[in-house]
Formats: sequence, structure tokens, C-alpha cells
Amino acid sequence: MSAPVRTLVARCDHWPVVALGHPITEPVAVVATGRVVAASVAARSHGVVPGLRLPTAAARCVDLAVRERDLAIEARAFAPVVAALNDVTPALEVSRPGMCSFAARGPSRYLGGDEVLAEIVLERVKQALEGRTGVRVGIADGPFTAELAAELADPVRIVEPAGSAAFLAPLPVRLLGLPELTDVLARLGIGTLGAFAALPGADVMTRFGPEGRRAQCLAAGADERPLALRAPPADWSVSAEFDPPADRLDRVAFCARALAEELHRRLEAVGMSCVGVAVEVETGEGESFVRLWRHEGGLSTADIADRVRWFLDGRPTGSGGSGGPAGSSGSRSGTGITRLRLTPDELAPVRVRQLGFWGGEAEADERAARIAARLCGRWGADAVQVPAWGGGRQADEQITLVPAATVDVRDRRLAGDDRPWPGRLPAPSPARLLPAPWPAEVQDASGATVRVDGRGSVSAPPARLAVGGRSSAVVAWAGPWPTEERWWDRRARRRRARFQLLTGDGLGCLAVLERGRWQLTALWD
Repeated sequence: MSAPVRTLVARCDHWPVVALGHPITEPVAVVATGRVVAASVAARSHGVVPGLRLPTAAARCVDLAVRERDLAIEARAFAPVVAALNDVTPALEVSRPGMCSFAARGPSRYLGGDEVLAEIVLERVKQALEGRTGVRVGIADGPFTAELAAELADPVRIVEPAGSAAFLAPLPVRLLGLPELTDVLARLGIGTLGAFAALPGADVMTRFGPEGRRAQCLAAGADERPLALRAPPADWSVSAEFDPPADRLDRVAFCARALAEELHRRLEAVGMSCVGVAVEVETGEGESFVRLWRHEGGLSTADIADRVRWFLDGRPTGSGGSGGPAGSSGSRSGTGITRLRLTPDELAPVRVRQLGFWGGEAEADERAARIAARLCGRWGADAVQVPAWGGGRQADEQITLVPAATVDVRDRRLAGDDRPWPGRLPAPSPARLLPAPWPAEVQDASGATVRVDGRGSVSAPPARLAVGGRSSAVVAWAGPWPTEERWWDRRARRRRARFQLLTGDGLGCLAVLERGRWQLTALWD
């Protein structure tokens, strides 16, 4: 096995908050899919930390300002930081907005050692950020150990060569970033990376498979690349020329999507996936700009297209300075782009994908992916939306629509949410959600309206359902499932009791009692 590459990682604290323009001294949380992904210093002082569900975070900090995460804004705001390090190394990799890395061996020797290199990087990033947030720099053998060193730095942490195992041993296993694996390890009493690294490798492979074995190598400080990774041949790069030069971002972004699809088709034909990609643009003045992007899980077509857009949003407009962001249909000041090239920088074996019943992916899936890409290129990233699991207690909350450009349309798996949502309706879910609730009346045997008290007790069993001037006998019912949501907000507070009703004429419906009024919100077939 090859030795781990000496790596420097620079990360900006609370980047999703800072990129949206909020001071870290204000209580701000950035959320995605209903959970906190970043919180300011002020919010953390109230116990708001990444991973919390939004209602819990709002209950802990009543003055909390909540913002949805926007990766495009984060990437554009990070461009000046990347530009500040361009003269330190030409091979800078952006792992994600707010964190970048590069091989430290060459710059370290040229500048006089790891300590000098770390201080130079720290100072330049601080100048680019203008004091908006803190910066941490870590240097170690391999990207994984260097990233943890940066996370624990104050503000610089340098792990000596061959010292990764000793540095990682006392750290908790949750830092592996694999919740399913670390939850099992915690239940087994394995709480540190050192304890996990000490397990027999054959047993880890048998129990957790290749991913678990890879995680164990990381825990032991063996952060070498798998042997299957190899430098891609030069002729696998894809490029497009623009004549006349493109001065509109949407035109280049549409072309980038097509190039990314072509690149993926070439790689999939040989069973490989793109882990790192180099985005290169040339301008009419002969200038060339390159940015490296990397993702351990592999870069999908949508991932590559997004990173091209982020790079174009924040690329320099000339040798004299840095350009600001442009809208999806706006033009950028300066010379237009004459050439766009995508070059796979690092490859890995493609991950296993469930094939169609007769082998290969379904033709309909491929056709849907092409149509979605075409529509997104013509009408914008939000033109096509696909369902995604969102969780929640209500039937109309569990499935949400997300832009097709942000997911792999060919590999859509709507796995259920196994989180414990108290008060959630039991399976099966309703087959049809009503666009507008139907007013209804639910009566007991004496003709009185059925009520539910604060403890969830029913005044009498439902006997009849009246809706749209039609009354039917209730032959079976279940419930109630009461919920009280946003109880901390007097205006947004909602109390509801839900029933499953089956009438004598075969109508299966979800009836909701709220503020003394009955409504039907969903139907079962």
C-alpha cells in the first residue's frame, strides 16, 4: 500500500451561517430537510447544535433566526478564500464550501516547514474573510486525519508524520461520519477510533463489508487511496468551445450539464466513477482558470454541473481581481468564455447499483433523466421536481418535492423515514391527498358531534359521517392520533386529532378534528 499523502486542510467555522451574511454573534441556524446543519456561536450557547430537529432548536432558543441552506451561495462566498491560496499551490481541492485542502509536501519544503506553511495559509484565509469567522488549519498524513486535526485545531494543529494512529486513537467513533456504522459500534461498546482500529480486520470485513473495512483503515490512520484508484487517461476529458464567446452563465451551465452526462457515460462504460474533477475555463483574452473539486462518495452528473456553476459564479474576471456572482440569466462583466473542459482527476470503481429486472437500468428511467436534464437546462434548475422523503407526522408532510437537478433521477429510492415521529399515522399511508380539505361532520349514535378532549379521549364512538350533503354509517374506525405542534409559538400553534374512518359505502378517509371543526384530508383506495 502507498503511504498517506501529507495533507493540509483549511476550514472556516460556521461557514453556512457566514456565507448567508449573518454575524456569528447573532442566534442563527441553517437547516436542510428539517434539521440543523450549522449554527452560530450565539445559537450554540443556547444548545442549538447540528443534527437537531428544527422544533427542538426553536424551543431551545426563542429568538433563533432560521435560514434554509443554499450551497450555491456558500460556494460563491468561498471563492475569495480559494483565490487567496492560489499562489501557495496550483493544486487546491475544494472538498465542500468552507473547506479546502492540498498536498502539503511540496509547499512545506519550499516555504520552510509545516509550521511556516500553516501560518501562511492561516493568515491569508483570515485576510480574505475580513474577520467574519474563525479559521482552523490542520496538517497530517492523509485527508481524513488532516480534516480532524483542523476541526480540533486552535487555530493550528500539526500531526507529526507517522503519528496519525496515536492522534486518532482517543477520538470518538462518531467522527467517522457514518451514523449507521457508529451507532452499531456504540451499542457494541466500541466508543473510540482506537478501539475500532484494534478489531480484527477480517471480522470487520465480514460484519460491515468494504465500507466498514475502509472506515477501520481511516480509524487506524491508514488514509491511503484504494489500489483501484488510478490516474484517468487524458482522452477521457470532455470539452466544449463557444463561438461567439459565452457571456451568459445559463448558457455555459447548460453546456456543463451536457458535458457531465457525456463524462459519466464514458466512465460507466468501464465501471468507474468520478471522485475528483478539474473544471477549466478559457476566456477570449487567453486566460485560463482551473479549480479542483473532490467528493469521497463520487460526483454525480448534477454534482459536477453544480460545481461548474459555483466555479463560474466566483471565478476571477481577469488578472486584476475577483468577480462577483451572476444570476442564472445574467451576464458577467469582462471577457466571455471560449472553452469549458471537464477532466476526471481521480477515479474509483463505480458503486453497486440495483439493475432492472431484465438487466441494465430501465429504459424509462434513462429517458426520464434525459428529459429532466433538457427541461432544467431550458427553464432553470427548479423546472422539474421529483418526490423525496421528508418525514413528519402529517400525511401531507412525509413526501416533499425537490428539484430534479439536485438528485440522480435514475436512482430514486423513496425509503421510509424510520425516525420516531410521535403521533405519526400508522401504515398504510393514504393513497390520495385532497388538494383542499372537505368539510365534514362526524356524529355519534345519538347524533351529537364527536369531540376529543385535551387528553385525547373521545366523547363517543363515531357512528355517522356526513360530507357534501351525503351521510353514511361508520362501520370501522381507528384513532384518535392527537398532535400538538409548535406549542411554543402562540400564533402558529396547532392541535389536531386524526381518525381513520371506513363507511358502509366503502369510503376510507382520514378525518381531522381541529378547533371544533371536522375535515377530510386524505382518502384510501
